[in-house]
Amino acid sequence: MEHVPALDEDLKKTLGPATAKVLAEQLGLHTALDLLHHYPRKYAERGELTALTELADQLDEHVTVVAQVADARILTFNGGRGKRLEVTITDGNGRLQLVFFGAGVHKPHKDLLPGTRAMFAGKVGMFNRKLQLSHPAYEPLGADAADQDAATAFAGRLIPIYPACAKLESWKIAKCVDAVLPSAGETVDPLPPALREGRGLLPLTEALLKIHRPATKADVEDARQRLKWDEAFVLQIALARRRHADSQLPAVPRRPAPGGLLDAFDAKLPFTLTEGQQTVSQEIFDDLATDHPMHRLLQGEVGSGKTMVALRAMLAVVDCGGQAAMLAPTEVLAQQHHRSITEMMGDLAEGGMLGGSDRGTKVVLLTGSMGMPARRQALLDLVTGEAGIVIGTHALIEDKVQFHDLGLVVVDEQHRFGVEQRDALRSKGKQPPHLLVMTATPIPRTVAMTVFGDLETSVLDQLPAGRSPIATHVVPAKDKPHFLARAWERVREEVEKGHQAYVVCPRIGDEEAADPKKKSAEADGDKRPPLAVLEIAEELRRGPLAGLSVEVLHGRMDPADKDDVMRRFAAGEVKVLVATTVIEVGVNVPNSTVMVIMDADRFGVSQLHQLRGRVGRGSAPGLCLLVSEMHEASPARARLAAVAATLDGFELSRIDLEQRREGDVLGQAQSGVRSSLRMLAVIDDEEVITQAREEATRVVAEDPELERLPGLKLALDALLDTEREQYLEKG
Repeated sequence: MEHVPALDEDLKKTLGPATAKVLAEQLGLHTALDLLHHYPRKYAERGELTALTELADQLDEHVTVVAQVADARILTFNGGRGKRLEVTITDGNGRLQLVFFGAGVHKPHKDLLPGTRAMFAGKVGMFNRKLQLSHPAYEPLGADAADQDAATAFAGRLIPIYPACAKLESWKIAKCVDAVLPSAGETVDPLPPALREGRGLLPLTEALLKIHRPATKADVEDARQRLKWDEAFVLQIALARRRHADSQLPAVPRRPAPGGLLDAFDAKLPFTLTEGQQTVSQEIFDDLATDHPMHRLLQGEVGSGKTMVALRAMLAVVDCGGQAAMLAPTEVLAQQHHRSITEMMGDLAEGGMLGGSDRGTKVVLLTGSMGMPARRQALLDLVTGEAGIVIGTHALIEDKVQFHDLGLVVVDEQHRFGVEQRDALRSKGKQPPHLLVMTATPIPRTVAMTVFGDLETSVLDQLPAGRSPIATHVVPAKDKPHFLARAWERVREEVEKGHQAYVVCPRIGDEEAADPKKKSAEADGDKRPPLAVLEIAEELRRGPLAGLSVEVLHGRMDPADKDDVMRRFAAGEVKVLVATTVIEVGVNVPNSTVMVIMDADRFGVSQLHQLRGRVGRGSAPGLCLLVSEMHEASPARARLAAVAATLDGFELSRIDLEQRREGDVLGQAQSGVRSSLRMLAVIDDEEVITQAREEATRVVAEDPELERLPGLKLALDALLDTEREQYLEKG
């Protein structure tokens, strides 16, 4: 009888150590169950030829194509000593060249006769401006099958094309799947029977068989629908349980005192809050007044005034005797927040100090690089309650940091912090403090619901009055070098008008000192290394911006030097700041009107939008120039054109997510763990996610411990194993 591997059986036993090693190292597949959930990414029909015209977008990637041999010829070189086989394949729309060299030409020459249809797998390369696959692996499609019945069956079948790697082609993965497919019958169905039947979904075993070995396209569609539900529902159960657990925790209600600190602050404001700021503030105040912890995500456009909303929430908590902590991802950002908050509060930030307001409080900064006396004083102010507000980096999480009465934690740029850091700060309250999470990367509603499903969401989509529009243009430095020269002229013109400029580069430029191998490895590659802050700053000082005050800012500088540069830039002494993405969030210098982003194609869409938000923060219009050497028809240039075409961050983040893999959306790329979303696309499957959230909320309300649903509990434990502990907190 054929061996049926157990679902948790190591693949070594079923497939042998060599194949199992490749599956584990290259694709993260360790058990029979892992392999069953490694779904085909598409299907080829034997009568249908795969599009070769799409390969231009997949340069340097491993691809599998189904095509027919148009012609094959052997050429000689080196006076007849060298042989090269060139095979041209076609799918009816496009053509592609395959090349084989040396002793390896004879077998493919015999196998790949004109008219032969086959699957080919290899890395897309470029030679003489033409796309090619060099030494691809191939598998003829049934033409010479000994058994005619088998060939006929094969001819009518959909051929699964699996996500593959250089060492294991798609058809070899298909054979591996065949070996574990009998164990599909052992899988435990996570969906409650009533839900599955009510929505007309396939049983799990049937869905797995149909996704891997479909007879028709309808089989594929039915299987996908079922497997999407599994992923959406199990994830939403995890989030619903977290919401449920949080709702059971006690918290101290924090209601602002009439005539207190918040009212005094509002009275000083030289402008009126936007309608959006007022609405969101009210949502937060309502949450703070309840006796279980607030969990709210505050997201909004760059420059929409999130810091103002967060500050008012902190003041409300201080009003009733509590303390508030703001956690920032970098020292530059923590210092910037501290500076802008103390400026906004004026004498209200000097409580207990000479000249301070009698209704004020102390606002302290706590970062890892502070001198010991200042650090000691800050710690003392926190433990005594003298300081109502603290702004800091990871230093806030250390054991020795103690609060008198921590009532609110504000986390800025959520995606930079894992669950342990967020929870370590929350654990410093006598009772769980309220939590406000801020992100300046606008997130489409579905993604917010998937990634931050344990948080209520508030959105700020209005810009405050007085903010200026930002014009964005792509500067094609290679095709039109005079455009780049004009960009530097524009920078000089803005400085002469009394404004300031940023120049952003992807790299610092002192990496060879830290790692000499790194630069030589980059130099040996086809691509030049990314442009660097230190090199560009020097070129600008000597060349197009000679005579202007040009300074650098990057993450490896001494913190005191960083703060000094930022202070002088904010004061207008430094005219041009050449920086890495340390300026991406929170840096607020209203006099900066122009930003030049070098090698802009090296940044993501949302990151470019973030960076661009640093200019146009005052009354003068902003200008952002995206410099790139990429070809006009490349996907990278299409991304830059999208950024130039709209200032709508929600629209851009949708474009960004459509171009990236789901794993990135869920933070898995950062944590090194494969995404558990293999079938669900958070942008496209909005309806499934919404319905799954409703079902999950109902199930958890009735059975929080899932005692009546053992299959679901098993699936949940698999999602939240120790490796994926951070899963829910990453975005």
